[in-house]
Amino acid sequence: MTLQIAFDNSYAQLPPRFYTRISPVPVKAPQLIRFNDDLAQALGLPRGSDEELAQIFSGNRPPEGAALLAQVYAGHQFGGFSPQLGDGRANLLGEVIAADGTRRDIQLKGSGPTPYSRMGDGRAWLGPVLREYVVSEAMHALGIPTSRALAAVATGEPVYRETGRLPGAILARVAASHIRVGTFQFFAARGDVAGLRALFDHTVQRHYPDVESPAELLDAVIERQARLVAQWMAVGFIHGVMNTDNTTLSGETIDYGPCAFMDSYHPDTVFSSIDAHGRYAFSNQPNVIVWNMAQLATALVPLMPDQEAAVEEFTRLVHGMPPRIQAHWLDLYGKKIGLAQAGPEDEALITDLLRRMAENRADFTNTFRALPEGRARDQFLDPAAFDAWEETWRPRLEAEDAPQARMRAANPAVIPRNHRVEQMIEAAVAGDMAPFERLLDVLARPYEDQPEAQDLTRPPEPSEVVQQTFCGT
Repeated sequence: MTLQIAFDNSYAQLPPRFYTRISPVPVKAPQLIRFNDDLAQALGLPRGSDEELAQIFSGNRPPEGAALLAQVYAGHQFGGFSPQLGDGRANLLGEVIAADGTRRDIQLKGSGPTPYSRMGDGRAWLGPVLREYVVSEAMHALGIPTSRALAAVATGEPVYRETGRLPGAILARVAASHIRVGTFQFFAARGDVAGLRALFDHTVQRHYPDVESPAELLDAVIERQARLVAQWMAVGFIHGVMNTDNTTLSGETIDYGPCAFMDSYHPDTVFSSIDAHGRYAFSNQPNVIVWNMAQLATALVPLMPDQEAAVEEFTRLVHGMPPRIQAHWLDLYGKKIGLAQAGPEDEALITDLLRRMAENRADFTNTFRALPEGRARDQFLDPAAFDAWEETWRPRLEAEDAPQARMRAANPAVIPRNHRVEQMIEAAVAGDMAPFERLLDVLARPYEDQPEAQDLTRPPEPSEVVQQTFCGT
């Protein structure tokens, strides 16, 4: 008997040109790898047996009431516009109302080809599924808005990539929605104002119930994305593929492909194997999100009765985004060095530390975590470089109340380091899921000191350094 899930599907009520109704392609021998019981409980989902869950979240046995559709969208990919993209290997099961009253999508990723697959096989292999599971759950624990992993299922079938034959898997992920900047671009590119209006109304109802106009929607999305990217910057996260089709209207992190966290700090750090020119480098993420919001603004213009005036107003909003990002950045980095409320005069202090860290190959996470214990200088090739900065920092800190506690609350002790994620994937492919389970357990408490997990806080040895990360498509 199939488990009952109380779906409440709203996206499926939009006009048919918003999606293609299609079922997941069944797999040979689904086996549950992991089920997120805490998330399931928050969503009000029944537990069921491992076998039942494997059948549901592989797509073999979709629950009654599932929406079963692939969404269509467009997008700028590395600056080039593709007028039609869409869910090429994903299938929306449906929407549920969580215990807190919020609406959540449940989507299968790697569930087989769709009309938007563009000659792809529609599948995922085990590595990227486990990477997204670990990193998205780590982001949630860090307090950063994100899609989350509900389940991972092995398919019992191989997939084939450049490296050869690999074990197949499917990820069930949960998101506030999968509405993207590229979704608006899809209808704008076709001059489909009625479609744009329907999408606007749906987005407002779902995410911004107090918004009344496209200008207000743009302003609200800009604010959420400004905060989100500043949060990425504060933990050394590099999304790797900030295309407009990977930028959500909800303000959540989504589509973990070639993502990575920095070890030693450098502003120009790039990991993504497909980012040949550094478009999505760590330090360029604030610039890219502003560019993406400009594309959203362009897509919203047709909804305005006076389009000339709209262009002027939208331009003002987009041009006002960098100061918003900087304000969030300053607040977050201020707390990272112990300041309750950093002011403009503190920016030079923060940027001077970052400059010295880059010059001395200091580990990003460990340097900030060591600040309250007075051990940060040990992260520098030349400890004197930190000492010189500290002479300015210490007097500034004297005016603060409980700065050590503030720093410990703002600076994680552990992140999903690239070499540990890769080692976890290698072990999983060999049949050992213990490193995967351990990472999930430790990363669920990133701000706690966990003596038994000190090895997971260690930067990579030269032989362990991960130079590139891959999408896995």
